[in-house]
Amino acid sequence: MLTIDAMTFDSARLALAQGEAAISAGETVFDLAGVKSADSSGVALLLAWQRRALSAGHRLTFINVPDNVRKLSSLYGVDPLVAPA
Repeated sequence: MLTIDAMTFDSARLALAQGEAAISAGETVFDLAGVKSADSSGVALLLAWQRRALSAGHRLTFINVPDNVRKLSSLYGVDPLVAPA
């Protein structure tokens, strides 16, 4: 299971790799309840993970998305790609 505590510019590279490994292992639900800090990089991470999953023929479901990431994804118009199914 994917376990990350930050979705920020400083942690994005590591979080991206962790998410890609989880997708490669067949995970399709990412629970983000453990995320304690997030910024706009969080939106970019969700989109990158979703693209990776879609290229593998899957769609990710994100649960417990941090409020600020949810609000930013709405502002950017990409909330349908990150909203829970």
